[in-house]
Amino acid sequence: MKIKKPNLTFWQIFNMNVGFLGIQYSFGLQQTAINPIFLYLGAPEEMLPILNIAGPVTGLIVQPIIGAVSDKTWSAKWGRRKPFFLLGAILGSLCLFAFPLSPTLWFAVGLLWILDVGNNMAMEPYRAFVGDKLPEKQLSLGYQMQSLFVGGGILLATLSIVLFQQWFGGDVEVKGAIPQWLYYSFFIGAVLSITTILWSVLKTPEIPPSEEEMKDINAHKALSFLERVKMPFIEISKAIKEMPWFMWMLSIVYLFQWYALFVYWQFITPLFRTTMGYDISTAASQSAKMSLTYNIVTAVVALVLVPLTLKFGGKKVYALSLFGTGMALFAIPYISDPILVLIPMVLFGIGWAAMMGIPYTMVSKIVPQDRRGVYMGILNMMIVIPMGIQTVTFGPIFKNLLGGSAVNAILFGGVFFILAGVFAFRLKVPKTGMDS
Repeated sequence: MKIKKPNLTFWQIFNMNVGFLGIQYSFGLQQTAINPIFLYLGAPEEMLPILNIAGPVTGLIVQPIIGAVSDKTWSAKWGRRKPFFLLGAILGSLCLFAFPLSPTLWFAVGLLWILDVGNNMAMEPYRAFVGDKLPEKQLSLGYQMQSLFVGGGILLATLSIVLFQQWFGGDVEVKGAIPQWLYYSFFIGAVLSITTILWSVLKTPEIPPSEEEMKDINAHKALSFLERVKMPFIEISKAIKEMPWFMWMLSIVYLFQWYALFVYWQFITPLFRTTMGYDISTAASQSAKMSLTYNIVTAVVALVLVPLTLKFGGKKVYALSLFGTGMALFAIPYISDPILVLIPMVLFGIGWAAMMGIPYTMVSKIVPQDRRGVYMGILNMMIVIPMGIQTVTFGPIFKNLLGGSAVNAILFGGVFFILAGVFAFRLKVPKTGMDS
């Protein structure tokens, strides 16, 4: 029997999602600052994809396991999902503080692995947390609110990089050393990661499990330690076998979408070194301005997408946004003005807002309440598997098929976004008719 969930006010939904700001600030640093740091520490451009493999691998392992474990967790004091994203935030904060102090490339790569574990531990239960709390008619608002904080968190991260370089930069680049102006953005992230999560933890109580869910949780607690260790893997395997066909179709969209996003994040800084002749710091600053622009757009349009998806359907809005993102990537390499090149980021920002909200809304409506954690983990597996494929395959593609050209890399990403849009139009969204 389903629990009747009360409607929440706008500010209750806002407070529930504040913690996403800190998580996405950290993600923004990964988008904008991690690859320049690798370049500062001597990494060749063709190694950037494989150096980023930490995200896909940790996401593939951590997110579905944490999702399955959180489904079978309940504490009257701490709740179901909150203990996991609180622990993830603490781990992420420690890594963000240490990251700019990395003395060598391989030290930074190792920290990225630990940082990704923390971020993945926080991210997946947070997605399930929103689905747990909200009735179906408010799911779109809940996930688009997360999309707003995705834009806001990455916006703050990239803005800090741009401003700190302007205020404290200007030093001559030293090979093998990270400039000190980059330190401050990471230190701010270390504070935001834990404080914003604490805000949501303290402001938002979780809904207790239903009687049936509580029986499952108690039965799980009664298992031996070894059986409890095996249980998440059994749950993941079972959930994949029973996964709705819609999610299989969405996985094809995600294959092209997330492969393209990783290409963009890795090669936008090298692109400006190629097309505008910038040094690493200036190229990183320009790519940060690109990120700043599209995340401003994301923060502005995230909630506007709610009435649009209700009127036209999530599938159409999602597919058109992917086409727009592809067009943005086609335009960027051919604009040499550092101001005009920001214009395509409007389309990119609309696309990013849709990607971060609409698929989660659609999936949350069709999966069982008591298995929402594991299915959100599987949905995120669909993100990290394409990223993993990209990190392994794109280095050779970049070097041998694209001529080592960052311009061709960005155009390649544009083609993949168009393909993602084509497959998004072919999604068959099931009608749920639920009001949980």
